[in-house]
Amino acid sequence: MKRVLFADTIHPELESILSSKGFECIHAWDMNLEELISATIEKDIEGIVIRSRFKLSRSIIEQLGPIKFIARFGSGMENIDIEAANKRNINCLNAPEGNSNAVAEMTIGLLLNILRNIQIADQQVRGGVWLREENRGYEVEGKTIAIIGFGRTGKSLYYKLKGFNCNLMVYDPYVKIDPDQFSSIQQTEMNEIYEHADIISFHIPLTDETNQMINETYLNKFKKPIWLLNTSRGKILNTAALADKIKAKQILGACLDVFEYESTSFEKLESGSIPDPLKFLLSSNKVILTPHIAGWTHESNLKLSQILAKKILDLYNT
Repeated sequence: MKRVLFADTIHPELESILSSKGFECIHAWDMNLEELISATIEKDIEGIVIRSRFKLSRSIIEQLGPIKFIARFGSGMENIDIEAANKRNINCLNAPEGNSNAVAEMTIGLLLNILRNIQIADQQVRGGVWLREENRGYEVEGKTIAIIGFGRTGKSLYYKLKGFNCNLMVYDPYVKIDPDQFSSIQQTEMNEIYEHADIISFHIPLTDETNQMINETYLNKFKKPIWLLNTSRGKILNTAALADKIKAKQILGACLDVFEYESTSFEKLESGSIPDPLKFLLSSNKVILTPHIAGWTHESNLKLSQILAKKILDLYNT
């Protein structure tokens, strides 16, 4: 029987599908990292299913037993040293197809919220304050929106924004866009985005290249004030630089579902005192903050399980 370690609690559909195909699914979410490593050796484990509880670094992967796969329940792979896994012929699987729609929908919701002052107006009305002129907002129509990263989530956002009659630009040096499929979008270089963008939305993975990519130098290049949205990974954005640009009115508003100060598991902010840039964001009415929930829907939870199950079973031609 093929044994799989579940290092995190996830939607039960994945275990159900694998069990129906003859896999033994072992619950390991109470194991620490040392116990997990030992289990891969002692229990003749075929694969590990993880979410974000552990970082599988090179040194950890080198200690694992002869497993066949590591399956990441989600899209981001920054907590797995893929190069080290490849050297051991370990297949690294993820399921970005499962939550790309959820993230794109959340991005639309955040965008409308920040442009139309929905959250602020709601709080005011609940407090007995009725302000109309002060809450006059902006429309998406006619704005130039730059999508940074044109993977599955970027593409999903593109399809949703098409109906808003806005100008769409995209930057992704690793993707060649088919003009027949995406006729109403302009693939361009960042210098054109700096020149024309009104709104910029980030949908990129966390890598050595993108870590702290959105810093003071980056933000200084925009020729006019912008709205900024980040629903990808927190550490691509320097929070201090963002705070400074909001104070200088170079950023009109920001929506963050992810934070530079998140814990590795994404389950909370790092412990300790709250950094001053985050204190500013928490107190600013120019910012909307949510706790890493863009891809966190009931539908995506199920889809992630189903997609990951298929990819695991495909390894065995099952």
